[in-house]
Amino acid sequence: MPIDDEDAEGGDVPTTSTTKRTVVRIVKGGPIVIDGPVEIELDDGTHVESDRFAVAVCTCRRSKNYPLCDTSHRAKKRGAQSSEDLPEDQRDIT
Repeated sequence: MPIDDEDAEGGDVPTTSTTKRTVVRIVKGGPIVIDGPVEIELDDGTHVESDRFAVAVCTCRRSKNYPLCDTSHRAKKRGAQSSEDLPEDQRDIT
């Protein structure tokens, strides 16, 4: 998807050879990681600031520190890969 030189309000976005682009990484099954420091504006108009060198923004909405990630997405239970992964009393041995 091409990047326009206009922002959402239609104004010009300055583009010079000295402008450093912010790196944003999307982690599969996890947060969006942004090179910091950042200021995040929420939909209700409040602002959250972080001076860290990299900031993880929650995408699962489970974080108790939303909009910042607290790794709550890791608590999501996944199905067992095989019956050997289950405790012995839960295995279906026929």
